[in-house]
Amino acid sequence: MTAKPVAVIAGASGFVGTALVQAFRDDGYDVRLIGRSAEVTWNDPAGIARVIDGSAVVINMAGKSVNCRYNDANRNEILRSRVDTTRALREAIAAASNPPAVWFTSSTATIYRHSTDRPNTDADGVLGEGFSVDVARNWEREFFDGDLPQTRRVALRMAIVLGDGPATNILFRLARVGLGGPQIDSWWFAHRRYRGIGPTPSGGERTSWHRTSGNQKFSWVHIDDVISAVRFLLARDDIAGTVNLSSPHPSDNRTLMRTLRRAVGAPFGLPAWKWMLEPAMWVLRTEPELVLKSRWVLPSTLTDAGFQFRYTELSGAVEDISGR
Repeated sequence: MTAKPVAVIAGASGFVGTALVQAFRDDGYDVRLIGRSAEVTWNDPAGIARVIDGSAVVINMAGKSVNCRYNDANRNEILRSRVDTTRALREAIAAASNPPAVWFTSSTATIYRHSTDRPNTDADGVLGEGFSVDVARNWEREFFDGDLPQTRRVALRMAIVLGDGPATNILFRLARVGLGGPQIDSWWFAHRRYRGIGPTPSGGERTSWHRTSGNQKFSWVHIDDVISAVRFLLARDDIAGTVNLSSPHPSDNRTLMRTLRRAVGAPFGLPAWKWMLEPAMWVLRTEPELVLKSRWVLPSTLTDAGFQFRYTELSGAVEDISGR
């Protein structure tokens, strides 16, 4: 019998990682896991090297969840958990006698600027400033560092993933408790939670705000399309580098919240200005940036290559998720 190809998935305990594990097992792979409580842990470099050598594909989804308050301890761990795990995988791949043909890493579309004038494509996207952007920049820098001549590297700049994950659950919760109107950026006491981080921190020391009036863009992608895109890119050995992973039809905050209200049967949704969101998000132990930043991203590399998204319209994606 022919041995199954090996897929190594790191950080598989999260929402997207769990879905990828099931997908690769369904596709006939022998899936090996790396993580804090997996068969191979991050403090076992010999074990990491052993499972990676001879594998067909490596996927890194490791990193502390950003669904938290950005205090100093969480900020440092969000960055460290991405950079250090990426470095460990890169060193193991570089040392392997039979390295994987392709290495995927999760990244984030939040790397782009707050954009209201035009979308950010793979070719002409403009990077932003501040904490979340610096995390992504340092993460990708570590990922693409060094020479791996036998391994194609693809960084997935994922928009907010819709499914049974933390971002979706927070949005549904806001709609259910009557805060399902548009979220409106406005003045609030300046703070330092979003200041830059890493060796070359970017942006100002304190927060500012944008007059978007609830019309900030909302780029998203359905979890099923994330899985399909990974399968598509796995087969396309001509695509490498950073790839935007988002629906080709972004929405905006007002449309998002109206769609969520319909899905949960909420008869109304109060508009939420920043002075309302800050204490509400403090209670929920997360950050207003989730709903206030204008994320306008288009997946030009995928669409130009012929990838077909199953969920292109927000209403269909939300209807499917609420039905699950």
